[in-house]
Amino acid sequence: MQLQALRIDKFIEQTLEAKKQKLQAAASRAREQVLAQVSATREALEREEQRALEEVQREQERVEQCLLTQRAHWGQALTSLSQTRARLVHTLTHTADAQLVTSVQEIAERVEEAEGVGEPCDTEQLNLNPACADSKLLRGLWATALLLGPNAYGSPLLKFDERTVSPLLSLSDDLRTLTFLQKKPRHSPPYDPSRFDSWPNALGSLPVSSGTHSWVVDVGQSGAFKVGVCYASLERKGSGNEARLGYNAQSWALSRYDDEYSYCHAGKKVPLQVVRRPQRIGLLVDWPCQTLLFYEPDSCAVLYAVTQHFSDPLLPAFAVTDRSITILH
Repeated sequence: MQLQALRIDKFIEQTLEAKKQKLQAAASRAREQVLAQVSATREALEREEQRALEEVQREQERVEQCLLTQRAHWGQALTSLSQTRARLVHTLTHTADAQLVTSVQEIAERVEEAEGVGEPCDTEQLNLNPACADSKLLRGLWATALLLGPNAYGSPLLKFDERTVSPLLSLSDDLRTLTFLQKKPRHSPPYDPSRFDSWPNALGSLPVSSGTHSWVVDVGQSGAFKVGVCYASLERKGSGNEARLGYNAQSWALSRYDDEYSYCHAGKKVPLQVVRRPQRIGLLVDWPCQTLLFYEPDSCAVLYAVTQHFSDPLLPAFAVTDRSITILH
């Protein structure tokens, strides 16, 4: 018992005290690391903020200069046209018919002069280029903050809408997992106008028409899938491209097939370079900025981003032809 007491006393005085000192040193280094990382990130963000704001300012000044130039040009053209018109009206109303014969050449020249003014037309040069505010750094950090922050996996209410699920798929009881059926089911589900009947598609339950929304899909070991968004007007019946995700103007999708990743909209495919096979894919919809972004949370990599005017509310859209995919909460 005396020896045991000595061992305990030695453990308290030496081992635990040494552990305490190591803990304090390790905690101090960890704090310094956090502060150093935050400081470096903040410095990079401030520089990028300044650069992006300056780029927006330059683009604004360019468009304003174009507008001033156009206003001056067409203002002068309007004045010239008004003067020519006034002279023609005066000539036609105050000249005797007999004398008009000798003025035909002058009248023709005036008309030709007026026609030479041309027609004004709107061009993209008169609009602010939205790409001037684009920043890979800010976009990546923004996506990371939303997809890895407190509300990382979006609304817990987001599930698959069972009315839309193709008969080629099975839906889990919690409405969060889609599994591709290797064999065609013997009994078809009851007819529903919302259900996809040919393509292995399903839609999410929550429409997006305002604010910023995000969700994450576990694609796991699936070798063939699609994740994206679509309009509610997307065709549900038939095997044509009208109901195929990414092959029409009503849907936007990131897909994997045979180890190839691509983004597809309106039938136009963009091959994607993926460093490693994603286990999870996050989607961000920023409605005010009209931006759709595909993201890999594990590597904090932006897979693809598109800015486009969305005219109607968007629904999460999915397809799978190998194993299963799951909406994470």
